[in-house]
Amino acid sequence: MEVILDNVSRKYRSAGLAALENISLTVASGEWAFLVGASGMGKTTLLKLLYKEELADEGRVIIDGHDVAKVPGSRLRRSMGIIFQTYRLLERKAAFENIAYGAEVLGIPPAEVRRRTEEILELIGLRDKAHRLPSELSGGEQQRVAVGRALINQPKLIVADEPTGDLDPENTDRVLEILDRVHRERKATVLFATHAVEVVNRLNRRVIRLQDGRIVSDTTGGYWAHQEASAP
Repeated sequence: MEVILDNVSRKYRSAGLAALENISLTVASGEWAFLVGASGMGKTTLLKLLYKEELADEGRVIIDGHDVAKVPGSRLRRSMGIIFQTYRLLERKAAFENIAYGAEVLGIPPAEVRRRTEEILELIGLRDKAHRLPSELSGGEQQRVAVGRALINQPKLIVADEPTGDLDPENTDRVLEILDRVHRERKATVLFATHAVEVVNRLNRRVIRLQDGRIVSDTTGGYWAHQEASAP
């Protein structure tokens, strides 16, 4: 699923500031791109434009050939998996139910929901904890459930906003491994926002650096990413 931002700006009128300014960017179908930069540089705002939590003031956001401004948000999100830094799980629902819920709201038949959920639990390594509530899981396990919920609809586009921000190194690795596997096997497009140098440096992928709402560099990963991701 291709993502295009065509001269996009997003302004917060109350503060008189531009969160994003003249952003032009294409992420090819099946590509993985990191968005890096310090907090407040525009990463989250850019991702919110993709799933229509916010709208651009200028320019166009085009996903899979469709202008986001002309597509209902609910329809747009059907083909996306969205992962946040906070888990946002249903507290009174077990891990199995939290994951299944994402498919149930799409009207997928119960038998298929069960099959997909069991497959996801295997993928995230939590089959043995399928019936535990979020309060009975560690923070890393809760985030893996949240990742599973995002993957249940077999998304063509994965939007991840600091998904490893609160995780220890072990769980960070597990989340990256899960997403990398889905990216490779299903050819999903991934936009992954982070300010963590160590996360960017684990994978040799495209790295887009934002500063003050503008793209200041765009290159492949490796040692360069290690240097630039932490730059002010």
